[in-house]
Amino acid sequence: MADDERPHLAVGDDAMSAVLNRLRRAQGQLAGVIAMIEAGRDCKDVVTQLAAVSRALDRAGFKIVASGMRQCIETVDGEQPPLTEAELEKLFLALA
Repeated sequence: MADDERPHLAVGDDAMSAVLNRLRRAQGQLAGVIAMIEAGRDCKDVVTQLAAVSRALDRAGFKIVASGMRQCIETVDGEQPPLTEAELEKLFLALA
């Protein structure tokens, strides 16, 4: 299957806002890490801040995955309702 034939992940409008916020937070945190390194800050402080960047990126990625999975899990013929995006996100975060 060619790349242009593969289904594309669509992030819902409500999820898009959360993803962008998380990525912007990671961007700001990463700038902080760079400034800390340039200032010669303590290694422990730098690693702690870098871990925060990693968490923000993970949360953004998991939100994207959760939103995409939401498309795949739909109620069929009145069966059990699909998981919410929050429930899916929580499941993916548990894997981290």
